Amino acid sequence: MNLPLGLHRNQSVSADNGSLPILDFSPAEAVKHQTAEWRGVQMDIIQIIRHDYFEYSFRHGRHLLIAVEQGARYDGETFVEGLPISTVRNYSHKLVFVPAGRKFSGAQHPRLLTRSICLYLDPRTVPVDPELGFAEADLEPRLLFEDGSIWQTVAKLKALIGSVDPADRLYAEALGGLLAHELLRLHGKTPPRPAERGGLAAWQRKRVAQFMEEHLAEDVSLGVLADLVRLSPYHFVRSFKQSFGEPPQRYWRARRVEGAKELLAKPGVSMTEIAFALGFSGTSAFSSTFHRITGMTPSAYRRSLT
Repeated sequence: MNLPLGLHRNQSVSADNGSLPILDFSPAEAVKHQTAEWRGVQMDIIQIIRHDYFEYSFRHGRHLLIAVEQGARYDGETFVEGLPISTVRNYSHKLVFVPAGRKFSGAQHPRLLTRSICLYLDPRTVPVDPELGFAEADLEPRLLFEDGSIWQTVAKLKALIGSVDPADRLYAEALGGLLAHELLRLHGKTPPRPAERGGLAAWQRKRVAQFMEEHLAEDVSLGVLADLVRLSPYHFVRSFKQSFGEPPQRYWRARRVEGAKELLAKPGVSMTEIAFALGFSGTSAFSSTFHRITGMTPSAYRRSLT
């Protein structure tokens, strides 16, 4: 059965570098979205909610990486500019990569309700080592391929959706840089590894540690921390780990818990006050993080002090 995929044959789709990227569906009500955005990376978890025929299209100044968790169709086509059309019917656990500026479109009658993770990467702002040349790399399209390392990174990013923990934002930005590195590796464009750099200088360690202590409750990006010590985000994460023994997001989370311990020692301060003082969205998020770090709930810890 031939499906009407008019978008990918004759009709052009504009690439607007100034707009937010989105995979456009028709009809729009056939899909539900859950989104998140970090520096250089936007995530959209897509769930098709009915078995009716639908079309989709995309073209933008950002790269598009799709991880299909579940996908099967009775019939249909998928098109990425520069590659042959695919009519594969079962495409669960497959990846699609659409380089910035390329057209992507398709249509299908779904056999299973499709569930996909779409990641839009801005080659200019994703926090990756400038020496790798990700912004200038000429990446090739790929359709329905497999890569275990990329899947693992996508899964880690998906687990952070909805989190309001500032440390998780730092982690997400670092994962965005790792994803860019993995795409370069996939295309054989990773340059020889530069000589290993040392940790942060004494003034850098002091400045970043002091800044973190003064802004424990704030949502600060990886780029801000890197700018403090005049490094790229990529080199900052690597140098920070060498100096402090753990990544910045884990260090920041531990420092917030230490701050919570000090407040828990004051009987007059409520759990709600402590949670908001340290930037948590509520007592549930605070209790979950505290328990994950210490193995105790905040209430149990407070009782142990007496």
